[in-house]
Amino acid sequence: MPQLKHFPLPDVGEGLTEAEILGWRVQPGDDVEVNQIFVEIETAKAAVELPCAYAGKVVELFAEAGQTVEVGKPIISIDLDPDGTAPSDTSPAPEPAAAAAESGSTANLVGYGPQATSSKRRPRKGRGTAPAADVSQQAVQEALSGSAAPIPPPTEPVVSAVPTQAVPERAPAAAPRGAVPLAKPPVRKLAKDLGVDLRTLTGSGAGGVITRQDVQSASAPAPQAAPAAPSGARERRVPIKGVRKATAQAMVRSAFTAPHVTEFLTVDVTPMMELRQRLKSHPEFQGVKVTPLAFAAKALCLAVRRTPDVNATWDEDAGEIVYKDYVHLGIAAATPRGLVVPKVRDADGMSLRELAAALESLTATAREGRTTPGDMADGTITITNVGVFGVDTGTPILNPGESAILAFGAIRDMPWVVDGQVVPRKVCQLALSFDHRVVDGEQGSRFLADVGALLADPSMAITY
Repeated sequence: MPQLKHFPLPDVGEGLTEAEILGWRVQPGDDVEVNQIFVEIETAKAAVELPCAYAGKVVELFAEAGQTVEVGKPIISIDLDPDGTAPSDTSPAPEPAAAAAESGSTANLVGYGPQATSSKRRPRKGRGTAPAADVSQQAVQEALSGSAAPIPPPTEPVVSAVPTQAVPERAPAAAPRGAVPLAKPPVRKLAKDLGVDLRTLTGSGAGGVITRQDVQSASAPAPQAAPAAPSGARERRVPIKGVRKATAQAMVRSAFTAPHVTEFLTVDVTPMMELRQRLKSHPEFQGVKVTPLAFAAKALCLAVRRTPDVNATWDEDAGEIVYKDYVHLGIAAATPRGLVVPKVRDADGMSLRELAAALESLTATAREGRTTPGDMADGTITITNVGVFGVDTGTPILNPGESAILAFGAIRDMPWVVDGQVVPRKVCQLALSFDHRVVDGEQGSRFLADVGALLADPSMAITY
C-alpha cells in the first residue's frame, strides 16, 4: 500500500510568501534520494534549487513550470515505500501544512508542526539502520546553501493512501531520465519564455551544458509556439512577478516611508584613473580587475568612518537609530532576472585588492543567476554604478532599511580648470540619496564631499 508524503514549498529565507516553479528535475515515476535536487524555483530574490527531504518514488507534481505557488502549499507527492515492504499505518497523522493550520501557524518548511504519532518502518534496502532524525528548518536552509551535511530522512508518520487510490503511472519522458538538463537559471528562464523543453535539447556547452544559443536555435523553427498576438496588436502584457514584483514593492515602500534627499557632486578623478593604470602592472594586483567601482567602494568605506550616520538604520518600531560598526556594502547589479543587490560582507575591513576581487566575484555570480537570498540580506549602504550604462548620474531610491545610497556616474573626458588653465580631465558625477530622518544635510554633504575628495586624490586615504 502506498505511503505518501507531501513536500510543501519551503520559505527559503527572508520571510518569502511565494515562488515560481522554474523547472522540475523529476517526473512521476522517478526514484528520488534524500538531498537530491528535484525542482528549481525562483523567489523574489533569487533562483534556488531545492533538495528533497524524502527518499522514495515520485507520485504526483502539484504545480507546473511557470506556475506561482504559495509557501506551505504541497508541490510534490512521494511514495516512501514503493516496494510495499513497510508495515501499514492505520492511523495517519496530518501533513505538516495541515498540522500547522490547526495550530494557527504557517508551515514554511518540511517537518514543521507537531507530531501526532510515532509510527516506525523498516529501513529501505541499502540505506543502513541508523535512526532517522527530524528535518529541521536549519537543516533545510543549510542544505539549500550547500553548507550542510545530507539531510537525514524524517521521523514524521507518513500518510497511508486508501486502497482505492491508484498511484499515477509514470508519464512518458521526452528524454531519457537520469540525463537531467544542465542549464544556468537565465537559460532556463529563456527556455520557459520561448516555450522550449530543455529535455529535448543536446547542450553544446562544456560538459553538455545547454547554452542560450541552443535554446534560441530550438525556438527559431517554431515561432508559432508562442501565444499568437491579435493581428495589428502593438502592445503586450507581462505578469508582474519575481524580482520585478519584489523591486516594485520595495521601492514604493521606501519612497513613501523615508524622506529622501539627493545631493550631487562633480569630481575630477584623473588622479584615480592614473593610479588605476599604475596598479595594472603592480605584482600584488596581478589577476585582479581593479575597476573604478572598486575605488568608489573603498572611498565609501573610508568616508563612513567619519560619518557613521549614513551607515545607520531607522527602527520605527523600537523608536531607535541603530548605528552599525560594520559595512555590508550592497552593489546594485543588472541581471537577466532584473535588478538585484548582493552584498559584500564587512567591506570596511577589506583592502582595495580584496574589494576588487570581491566585486568581480559578486557581479559574475549575479549575472549567472546564482545569487542566493542570503547574499542579498542585511545590507547597510549601497552603491549603484549607473556609469556602466553611460549615464552621468541619477536620484537613486534607498533600499529599505538603509539610510544612504551612492550613484556612481560615467567617467568622461571633459574640460576642467586646473591652475587657471582649461585642460581635458577625467570627470564623473556622484549623487547621494539619504534618509533625512537619520542623516542631516550637513552630514550627507560631508560624507559626499569625503567620497569625492578620495576619488579626486587617492593619497588622502592615509589621512582617514
